[in-house]
Amino acid sequence: MSVESAIPATPAATPPLVSGGAPLIGHAWNLVRDPLGFFAALRDHGDLVRIRLGPKTAYAVCDPELVGQLLRSPDYIVGGPLWDTLEVLLGKGVATSNGKTHKRQRRMMQPAFRRERIADYAKVMEEEARATAARWQSGDTVDINADMFRTAVRVVSRSLLEVDAIGEKADRIAESLHTVFEGLYRRMVLSVGPLYRVPTQGNRRFQSALADLHAVVDEIVAEGRAADASQGDLLAEMLRAHDESGQPLSDQEIHDHVISLVVAGAENIASTLAWTFHLLAEHPEQERRLVEEVNGVAPDREITFADLKDLPHTRNVVTEAMRIQPAAWIFTRRSVGETTLGGYRIPADADIVYSVYAMQRDPRSFEQHLRFDPDRWNPERASDVPEFAMMPFGTGNRKCPGDHFSLAELAIILATVAAKWHLAPIAETDADTKIGITLQPKRLVLRAERR
Repeated sequence: MSVESAIPATPAATPPLVSGGAPLIGHAWNLVRDPLGFFAALRDHGDLVRIRLGPKTAYAVCDPELVGQLLRSPDYIVGGPLWDTLEVLLGKGVATSNGKTHKRQRRMMQPAFRRERIADYAKVMEEEARATAARWQSGDTVDINADMFRTAVRVVSRSLLEVDAIGEKADRIAESLHTVFEGLYRRMVLSVGPLYRVPTQGNRRFQSALADLHAVVDEIVAEGRAADASQGDLLAEMLRAHDESGQPLSDQEIHDHVISLVVAGAENIASTLAWTFHLLAEHPEQERRLVEEVNGVAPDREITFADLKDLPHTRNVVTEAMRIQPAAWIFTRRSVGETTLGGYRIPADADIVYSVYAMQRDPRSFEQHLRFDPDRWNPERASDVPEFAMMPFGTGNRKCPGDHFSLAELAIILATVAAKWHLAPIAETDADTKIGITLQPKRLVLRAERR
């Protein structure tokens, strides 16, 4: 026996418990009252801390390197309060599944998101961006979040799902999803399940919106089944797909995949675009540079997918908007067994939570962290950003498969609209943050001024 093996291992420490919290519900009240401020303040207590959500203890990760370890470790799975809550909406699709089921589902969907396919989808993105820009008249008052949501729903539905007559469905999806997301956030942080079954007006509104959202998805899948089976869209591929054992995706799996695509491809895109136009309105010099860049690349024609490589400032604007105003802002994981993270003990079946909003505004990672500064993503400065401090699409084997699709869509819509319109805030604008599963401006009303 060596001397080293005779020395007992030092047990891992328990992360510090954050003080405060209300009786019975713990820090859940902080997550209702001021969740963004609460998560930002957690970094002052340590890189990994404990918080109380009702009777349960959760572990909050505040350091980018530890978040990277968390997301790349097999010791943790998709689970915890966020995903437990989102199952009501997303079911057991690729976003919420784990293990072999997730690998099977992701493998069957991945071909639709190969880079060479993005150019085909971009034709729809270009058409919808131009249609959006053509809808307005100079002096119009524009609800930019609603308009961007409608555009994003049309893009994901036409490009990935080949849905006919999407206009009416887009309006239904937008109305239902906003109601559902607001209700889901409260259900996540205040886990009082029986109260949500009481037939109050709010609960009835939530259940009605959720039912209508699932009904719209069923209509989309039914249209896909009735369409030409040789179509190359993702829905047609899912309907044709078989795994290694020859088994097709079940009807429920297809339903869950479609709703995940619509949610991610509409809500996140729309929120990001709305925040981007707001930030440009607040920073006219950045807007001027973007418009000059677009006009320099395409002075007498419309922007296309092929032009994106020549629009570095436009890409930087999108990236910086995703940093400072991320749509998806809070994520959770669950430990499989007892393990350690950052030298601290994590028990089995523990809930772990982290906020990309707090991480991406961390002054330890970003100089002038609250400043909208697209130039920070120029190559000579971007290399100074810690590896996991900016993760709009995640990392590891759970990284969003639609990241290239989303970046192309954001850049095409932004460049097309901004080249034609200056969007200026008016008195009715309320750019405070509306807290839900995603972050949205409360009421972003802008005046369209033709260039």
